[in-house]
Amino acid sequence: MSPEGTETKKSRTPGPTTVARAYFKAINERDLDAAAQMWKPGCVDTLSGMAELRVPGEFKQWFGSLFAAFPDFAFEVLTVAATKENVAVRWRATGTFNGTGRFEGMKPNGARIAIEGCDMLTVVDGEIVANHAYMNGTDLARQLGAMPPAGSPAERAMLGAFNARTSAKEAIQRFRER
Repeated sequence: MSPEGTETKKSRTPGPTTVARAYFKAINERDLDAAAQMWKPGCVDTLSGMAELRVPGEFKQWFGSLFAAFPDFAFEVLTVAATKENVAVRWRATGTFNGTGRFEGMKPNGARIAIEGCDMLTVVDGEIVANHAYMNGTDLARQLGAMPPAGSPAERAMLGAFNARTSAKEAIQRFRER
């Protein structure tokens, strides 16, 4: 009790689940300032196989470009599981590649994407200090038309060319070892 007879409340630091849900909500609302403010400045958002984004600058630039390329991009949080400082967020993302910006160097072609992935965030004292995001990049490339469909003649030809190149390199190496 305080001297006046009223209790004082301790302010609680938000836990990893609360932070993660608010983070994905801010991104979905395209409020990159709010999303970046949930991070400890200078930390890194790792999009496995795609990018490492220092927050806030690179983070805001990459997501801004994503939204320019996919104007209807949206995350749906499917499941959230947390421990003391870590939270896993399994998500589904959808969008149409018909915007004004490029994505990973590709010009918009109208392709529709629907992918699932998982972000593994580390939250310390209510701030995100690290994120490792995972998704199937090959599936994304196929949906965008950057890779041929699985099992298609084009995929078989691509794999044949890859294997022929590998076999040629092996033959050259064996020849050099003689």
